[in-house]
Amino acid sequence: MKKCQSCAMPMARDPEGGGSEKDGRRSEKYCSLCYGDGAFYYQGNDVKDYQKMVVNTMVENGWWRPVAWFFTREIPSLERWRKDH
Repeated sequence: MKKCQSCAMPMARDPEGGGSEKDGRRSEKYCSLCYGDGAFYYQGNDVKDYQKMVVNTMVENGWWRPVAWFFTREIPSLERWRKDH
């Protein structure tokens, strides 16, 4: 299953089918909640801060905090956040 390489959301669950590039094409790597018009919405580079933000957003949307953390625990290993990419 393909996942957003920024937040780990399954791309199949993205209501818009992926983020957008500057030229309007759909991104195959990043979801519409993370990426639009060729740029990331979260402009920082602190993966732990970003992970907390995603967990808090999920909790605000009705997720139980431990479950939200479980689904976001892989964020540091995703392409956007890896040091080798």
